Amino acid sequence: MGGLSFRLKAAPGERLDIRALTPGRLRGLANAEISALVIGGSKRHLTVGDVFEVAGDAGDTVTIQPGVATLDFAAAEMDSGTLIIDGNAGAYAGRKMRGGNLEVRGNAGNYLASGMAGGLIHIGGSAGDNLGGILAGDRFGMIGGTVVISGSIGARAGDKMRRGTVIVKGKTGEGAGTRMIGGTIWAEGGFGPAPGYMMRRGTLIGSTVERLLPTFVDCGRHDLLIVRILSRHLKATLGDLAPKPMPLFVQRIAGDMATIGKGEILLPAD
Repeated sequence: MGGLSFRLKAAPGERLDIRALTPGRLRGLANAEISALVIGGSKRHLTVGDVFEVAGDAGDTVTIQPGVATLDFAAAEMDSGTLIIDGNAGAYAGRKMRGGNLEVRGNAGNYLASGMAGGLIHIGGSAGDNLGGILAGDRFGMIGGTVVISGSIGARAGDKMRRGTVIVKGKTGEGAGTRMIGGTIWAEGGFGPAPGYMMRRGTLIGSTVERLLPTFVDCGRHDLLIVRILSRHLKATLGDLAPKPMPLFVQRIAGDMATIGKGEILLPAD
């Protein structure tokens, strides 16, 4: 096992790209080589050693403390191991992550899990806009993996999401599931206004919806076995991070009928 720890010396005064600070990328490097890695985005070319005190040996775990909101691209393209940020993370955390575990004990910025294909992300606080969403030049947003948010999230979560699971213990912002192609967003605290805008497929599960789009159709009260199967699967794989099960009967709302209309919003039935 073993692991490396990075302790922030002082606020860096600029945004940092920390995608290199993952177990897989650091494996086999001496601490002097790690300290020489450039992570600054300005002409100062800040290195790891300029910003962090480095301790430990390369292994399966990397710990960064304290985390601050200027640490961008945490766990980007990570494929194995565990990255722990004891505090906040910046934008693009988990970008194109393929495996492993990212734990952020504070909040995360915009575009969390954009293009994520595998692994598990747990955010102890809240997250910004476009969680699991698409960036310019990408074909899809999130295409796999699991994200659990203990707080709430911003607008347009799951924009062009194709696969994967997002669990939000709090509430989503406006437009969750925008242009969604597949996958699941489960919001225990409910959805903000206009979820599922131009949604083609996929499932949105929640306790309430602030305002539905007029292009969604109420399909009535259903006993859907797949919802119970999904609940059992999430409990088995996530334990205490899993959402509370939905009631036996759910209200199914289909849409967006402005497209092919094969998406759905599932709410507790009255």
